[in-house]
Amino acid sequence: MAMNDLPHTALRGTLHVLWMSALVVPLVSVLREQSGLRWLGVLGLLALAVAFAVTLRGGPPWALVAAVLVTIPLVAPVGPDELSTWAWIGGAAAGFAPLVLTGPWRWLAAIGAVVLSGVVGYFVGHFHTLYQMIAAAIGATIIAMAGLPMWFAGLLGQARAGREAQAELAVSEERLRFARDVHDLLGHRLTVIALKSELAGRLAATDPERSAAEAFEAQRLASSALEEVRDAVHGYRAVDLPEQLEAVRNVLQEAGIRCTVTEVPVHGERATQLALALREACTNVLRHSHATWCMIDVSVAEEEVRMTVTNDGAEKPSGEGNGLRGLRERLAAVGGQVSAEKSGDVFTLQVVVPA
Repeated sequence: MAMNDLPHTALRGTLHVLWMSALVVPLVSVLREQSGLRWLGVLGLLALAVAFAVTLRGGPPWALVAAVLVTIPLVAPVGPDELSTWAWIGGAAAGFAPLVLTGPWRWLAAIGAVVLSGVVGYFVGHFHTLYQMIAAAIGATIIAMAGLPMWFAGLLGQARAGREAQAELAVSEERLRFARDVHDLLGHRLTVIALKSELAGRLAATDPERSAAEAFEAQRLASSALEEVRDAVHGYRAVDLPEQLEAVRNVLQEAGIRCTVTEVPVHGERATQLALALREACTNVLRHSHATWCMIDVSVAEEEVRMTVTNDGAEKPSGEGNGLRGLRERLAAVGGQVSAEKSGDVFTLQVVVPA
């Protein structure tokens, strides 16, 4: 996982702290320099800090590589020998190379940074072994402290993408099922109606009675098909709320979200409206949060039915989405209400319909 793919500000902050920590000893060493080289060393460290910040925010990795190389003539000769000034920079480069680069180059660059530290140490004061040991230790520490959180962040990103794909797949399957049912209902009927209408037109001049009979039969088939379509649509609208609650609980649990449901018997149009809201709430949990738990509560009180869906892992809101807006408008038409509230990372959606 590359640095410019990091999703969390906190993780970025941790990487900044690790990088700046690795530059503390070089900074102290440079400031202890008594000659005019001190300011060249400060300039080199400043360029290195800026290049790292740019790279962490999505800039090109070569900027950081170039800054590391520039510090060799500016920082390596500066400071007391016992502080091994540039070894710390080489160690930071070795530790962050696997986080900045991708593919096999990440590890080759890390090893190269350790070797380069030895070369610099040799020319500075014949301390090549010490420089390499310091660089290897710092690099390993950074990889251990930053690599594991970044790996977990990558897993979370993959899990979230899987949730979105699962939600989109459920919607696509529902559309396909509806299209298949409509085709099964209307395909044959419409074909027969077209044939009978064509036959009635041909017989209109030669056999008016039979033409009228065929036209009447086509009308009867059309009326029958219309009734079947209405029944099918009513079947989609009149849903079984307990069945929908169980389906939503299964979907969330399969996505790794602990889900608890508390319900009371609700039937008829109220159950249909709550089921539509439930589907929207489930989609939002899967798509727009990294929730670990979700609670669904359905209750009846004072001539109203109330459903509350609460989950953690809510993201920072960017305005009301189309799904929630459409749900609010649809429920308003039947006297219902929708309210949403975010407290910390806990998001609560409350739906109220008349009893």
